Amino acid sequence: MQNEHGQGMSHATGGSKVPQRAQEKVPQGLEESLPNKVHDTGSGTGRKTHALNDGEDSIVPKGLQKAVPEGLERALPNKIHNTGDE
Repeated sequence: MQNEHGQGMSHATGGSKVPQRAQEKVPQGLEESLPNKVHDTGSGTGRKTHALNDGEDSIVPKGLQKAVPEGLERALPNKIHNTGDE
């Protein structure tokens, strides 16, 4: 069963070099941030921002937004990096 962070199951849709138990323990955003050649989640490059307005609703530089795992983005307060989460 998956929790609110996407932990508890793997999100790989293809092959993965990451051990199954590790896949189940890490947040979904971390899985998706890995290159698909290492851990294929089918999410393209896995590099996208989760801030509203395509990253414009954030004071964090866009390159950094796309480089960090989704869980880290969502952990930031909305006044710094607005993901719309409460």
